[in-house]
Parts: sequence; structure tokens; C-alpha cells
Amino acid sequence: MSVRRLVLAGQAIVDVVLRVPALPERGGDMIATSAEITAGGGFNVMAAAARQGLPVLYAGGHGTGPWGDLIRAALAAEGITILQPPDPGRDTGFDVALVEPDGERTFATHLGAETLTGNWPGTPMTPDDVVYLSGYRLPEIQPTAAQVFVDPGPLATQIPADLLDPVLARCDWLSCNHREAGLLTGSTEPLAAARLLLERTGQATVMVRTGAAGCVLAVRGEETITHIPAPAVAAVDTTGAGDTHAGVFIAGLADGLSPAQAAARANAAAAFSVTRPGPATSPTRAALDAWLAGRR
Repeated sequence: MSVRRLVLAGQAIVDVVLRVPALPERGGDMIATSAEITAGGGFNVMAAAARQGLPVLYAGGHGTGPWGDLIRAALAAEGITILQPPDPGRDTGFDVALVEPDGERTFATHLGAETLTGNWPGTPMTPDDVVYLSGYRLPEIQPTAAQVFVDPGPLATQIPADLLDPVLARCDWLSCNHREAGLLTGSTEPLAAARLLLERTGQATVMVRTGAAGCVLAVRGEETITHIPAPAVAAVDTTGAGDTHAGVFIAGLADGLSPAQAAARANAAAAFSVTRPGPATSPTRAALDAWLAGRR
């Protein structure tokens, strides 16, 4: 399948990132060592793809207020086209991300105007477009000529079956991390989980992201399920690594890479991103190429 454009029907949200020595105990307090307010959520996927040179459209919601202004400015800086007008009645939502010294992050989220279901079916699309859907708010799947990429996210098992099952049956690409794959399949072994997800979906190629180990790729129509390693790095902040992986994978397909080659490049971009603090740290095409060349 070829790709010419990414249409994101998920949610761009504001990240309030606090780096802490450890998670506070219940009822306690913790002094953060640093703080940052930045665009996050679906923005990370779009920025990752756009920085690799892929045209991107944002079909999700955005609000009226300071958080909405921040999201629109971030999208404009990345050259991303916004399809929806601002919601006049509420602002964009935000999350608080607590990042521990080993790079692990814990979220609490307040939803806002970004929960508006994107008007992506009204956007003229072709089989060369990819619509990205997030499990944080799945729209009811509707007929479209485009390819559908789904990341069910950490709330995978909380998605009502009448929403999740049609999406899994329709999607062309399914990507989730090791924990999410386990929740969806009951298997803690990534290769087994990938095989079970392949069986559960109707036509999708499946990726199970395994953090520092890379990812497992199960290509529809092929008998083998492959582990694709990632470059070894010292993680500083894992926030947005899965989003980077998704955006760079889709951009890799647009560059004519095979799914395995695109997954390897996505692994590298995710590894690059976790060596930098912050959620939207996906590299540009030139930066990723230079980083990989230096490692060789």
C-alpha cells in the first residue's frame, strides 16, 4: 500500500510535564525537579510524521482558550492543516504527566474540546491516505477509501465492544504496546499476542511495541511474525515514544519502505526520542538520518 497523507482523527491535547524523583505516596506531595507545558497526545503523532516530510491534516477538535491557542500554534509551527473550527464553548483538555528518573511516565487527564469526533469522512480521501484513530476516543467507523491505522492506547479494555470490534475488523494497521497487547489478548508474550491480534482483526498488519527491545511485526498474509530490534539507548523520558513510532512508521510507508523497514525506522526514531526530555521529541528526517549514520 502506498501513502500520500496522514489524517489524524484523534486528539491533540496539552501536556503538563513534571519530572519527579518518584511518584508521591497517596495523600503526599513531591517537589518536581522541572516542568514543561507543551502540545501532546495526537499532536506527537502528527509532528513525527510531518518532520519526516509527510503532509498531515488534523481532523480532531480544539477549543477556545489558552490551551486551544497553544495547540493551534504548535500545529502551525509543524505545517499541519486544521480541518475543524474551534469549539466556542470549551477549551482543549490537558493532562499532567509525572516522569520518573528512569523515563517512565504516569498520566492524569482532563478532557476538553479535543473529544469532538473528527469530520474525517467528510474529507475527500483516497486509498493512499491513512486515517489515524486513537483508543482515547474512537469514532464510529464509517465507510472510507482511506487506510485506517489504530492505536487502542492504555484504555484499550475500557473501550465498549460495539466501538472497538468494528474498528479492529476494518483497520489496516494496528499498533499497541506490550501491556496493551496483553490486555487485549490475555497473553504476556509479545509474539503470541501479535498472532492473537492478527486473528482478532479482519485485515490488519499488527505491531506490538516492546519498548527498548523494539517491536514485533505480524504482516497480514505472511506466515512469519518478526521481532525487529531497536537501537540501544539510555532513556531520559519515554513520553510520546509510541506516538513517534506511529508517525514515523506511517511516513516510512509513504517513502516506499516495506512494513519491516518502516518499523525499523520507527524503532530508531522512538529510541532517538526517549533520549530527549519532553513528549514531542521525534526527530526530523535529516536529524534521524544523521543519528543513524553516526551510530554505524
